[in-house]
Amino acid sequence: MIAASRARASPRRPATSPEGARMAQLLLVHSDRALLDAMRSHLELEGHDVDTALCGTAALAGARSASVDLIVLDASRRGVDGMEVLRRLRRTADVPVILVGATAEESDVLRGFSLGADDYVARPCRLPELAARIGAVLARASRGHGCQSILARGGLVVDRAKHRVRRRDDWIKLTPTEFRLLVLLMEEPGRVMSAEELVTRVWGAEYAGQADYVRRYIWYLRHKLEDDPDRPAFLQNERNVGYFFSEQRSGIGEVPREPAATRES
Repeated sequence: MIAASRARASPRRPATSPEGARMAQLLLVHSDRALLDAMRSHLELEGHDVDTALCGTAALAGARSASVDLIVLDASRRGVDGMEVLRRLRRTADVPVILVGATAEESDVLRGFSLGADDYVARPCRLPELAARIGAVLARASRGHGCQSILARGGLVVDRAKHRVRRRDDWIKLTPTEFRLLVLLMEEPGRVMSAEELVTRVWGAEYAGQADYVRRYIWYLRHKLEDDPDRPAFLQNERNVGYFFSEQRSGIGEVPREPAATRES
């Protein structure tokens, strides 16, 4: 096991490439040294500054560093239990995290998202795809920071800067994915958005067709935010059309059944 280390000494690169892509300080954590080296080399060619580590402890330490923009984390249980590292990381930090998993099984992907991952990539890991996903996650994070910090609708107050939500006098902890979905709906109250639109805007275009993710996360949010999740006041849906945020708090939204997959606490 090693601590995070600089891949190789080099001058600090500019924040953006000539094409305008967002460049970043990345921390790669994986137990497969060959894959780690391949990812590092490719991402450096993309213009990013890259640190690497073989142990999950480095990810937790890196999350406390203001200089780390994004972490790519091994989701397997060989050497690095990425899921457990992610669970611990999300208790204290909101740094974007992309999981690299051994399989593309839906249960693994959903578990990663439920613990707070921003994206999930299955092996074999195609490096251009990984670079594109990193760019997409960084772009989403950058857009969030550029918006007005406080968003208040219908009794909910969202603090974008601190990634938290207040309902009455209680601050409610949301995962990054839950937070993005809630903010997207709150930004346009009353507008019905299809599940396909929501999954594309929250998870990314590569998740098109995975509308079930939206149903699951609406269920999660209702159980965190609503007085009565069976009669939702905020997060409502129009049958066969989509979901919307209501400021009227009528409590008549149709309720999806509990997702079959177990929610991680």
